[in-house]
Order: sequence, then structure tokens, then C-alpha cells
Amino acid sequence: MAATTFFAQQAANRRNSFLLAVLVSLLLGALGFAIGYALTGDSTGGVGTTVIALVIGIVASLGSYFAGDKLVLAASNAKRVDASQTPQLINVVQELAIAANIPMPAVYLIDDTAPNAFATGRDPKHASIAITTGLLQKLDREELQGVIGHELSHVRNLDIRFSLLVGVLVGSVALLSHFFLRFTMFGGGRRSGGDRDRGGGGLQAIMFIVAIVLAIIAPIAARLVQLAVSRQREYLADASSVELTRNPAGLERALAKIATDKEVLEVANPATQHLYFTNPIKKFEERSSSMFSTHPAIVDRINRLRSLAGESPLQSSDIAALAGLS
Repeated sequence: MAATTFFAQQAANRRNSFLLAVLVSLLLGALGFAIGYALTGDSTGGVGTTVIALVIGIVASLGSYFAGDKLVLAASNAKRVDASQTPQLINVVQELAIAANIPMPAVYLIDDTAPNAFATGRDPKHASIAITTGLLQKLDREELQGVIGHELSHVRNLDIRFSLLVGVLVGSVALLSHFFLRFTMFGGGRRSGGDRDRGGGGLQAIMFIVAIVLAIIAPIAARLVQLAVSRQREYLADASSVELTRNPAGLERALAKIATDKEVLEVANPATQHLYFTNPIKKFEERSSSMFSTHPAIVDRINRLRSLAGESPLQSSDIAALAGLS
């Protein structure tokens, strides 16, 4: 792998995230147009159905935007700590918050021996970072800095807000598809001969078939794109962490340690797994799903970090040790 810089990686990941968000928008537009035309026989009908789905998606997401962090912290049994309880952790968070030029976030501790961490909050002024006790016990200071730098980069890069935007688009696709399929299932798609005689019947019939196909495929495609966005933001946070710490080796060692740790993070679940530093649901667990992975492969993340230092990619023996665990 050729040597690169964290600035180049950041630019590429931001560009990829933007393109993926545009792809979901185009998917929503195509689905809305097809359904609107299929139901009304008029191209303007697609605009109305798409706008309605977007409005519903935005309203449904507002609660998550303003109160989602509190719900996630409560579900994770996270307890707020200060410098008197975890002096090294608070010191590391403070120094990296200064480096990132963001306010000091609230720091929480999760009583679990599986090493991991996550950040949450709608913006840098309302951010929190949660770390497991296992992370503090098993990582040295440089490795801890790499993980904290990654999580604070999520805050600085406004990843929660960006993910919510993509989530609204994906949710709108799902709403439109569900509405149309239910409508079709209960006979709403049947048109009388008089309707066909009023014109546009042939094209409308074709658009009806297209709408059915899109309504089945679009939610799955949109979800896969959403997961791809999540993986790009993880790559971005890795590169941004190196920008803050100037030490890719610390983050690389942290990734390897956490990936090879076989303890299961009990408080994690499919609804919160995308928040964590590495996927808390290991491949050997029954609840794991590689197709819908929210994180890039550990090997890929480490190789990108190694390229920042001009080092060669991982050897086959190292890849074999990591591939089955992340």
C-alpha cells in the first residue's frame, strides 16, 4: 500500500460519504417519482409523496436528535466520572479535546471488561464519550489516546448529525416502500377501465411495475448504503485521530488489541453497535451479521494506518489472526 497522509484520507472519506448520501437521495427521488406516477398518472404526484415521506422521517428523527444520547448512555449503563475517579482518562480526554478545538465532553464509564468506547451527542457542545473499564485496564496511554482521538473526531466531524441526515433519507425510503406495498396488497393499485381510458394508462402501468420493484429493492439498497456511510465515517475518524495524536502506531495497536479480545460487550446491541470504536458484536457471536456490518474490517483500518507511516501492509499470518474476530 502506497504511503499517504491523514489529510488525503480525510478528504477521500468525506468525498465518499457525500457521494453515498447523494446516492440515497437519488434512490429516494426515483422511488418517490415512480410511486407518485403509478398512483396518479402524473409526474407531479411523485413530488408530493416524496415530500410527505421526508416530513414524516424528519419528525420521527427529532426525538433521536435531541434525546438519543441520553437514551444510549442509559441503555449502556454508563456512569459519569470525573478526575477524582479516573485521572488518566480525564487527562487524555482534556488534552485531545484541546487538540481538536472542541469543548470538553462529558465522560462516562461502562462497567464491562470488554474493551470499547463510543461518542454520542448532536454537536460538540452537547457531546459525551463513554469508555468501558476493560479499555482502561487493557490499553496503555498511547493506545488510549488513539481511541479517544477517534471518538472525539466523531464529535468534531459532526458524524452524529451526518448519520442522522442519512438515517432520515433511509427511513423515508422505507416509509414510502412500506406505504406503497401495503397499498398495493390491499387492492389500491387496481384501476378501472374508465381510469385507463383517460390516458397515460400504458406508461402508468409500466411505472406501477417499476414502483413495485423499487419498493422491494430500495429499502435494502438504502440500508446497505447507510452502512457504507457508517464505514466511511469510521475511516475518517481514524485519519482524524492520527491528525490529533500524530501517532498512528498507538491507534493501530489499540485496534489489534480490541479485535483480538474475545470478551463480549453485553450492553451492546444491533441498535447501538454503530456507535462503538470497533464493532462490539464479534463475528463468532450468534447475533453477528457480516452483511450488515457497521464497521470496516480491522485489517483494512490497520493497513490504512500503516500507510500513513509508510509501512507495508499486514502479513498473511497477522491477517489470519484478525480476520475472524473483528
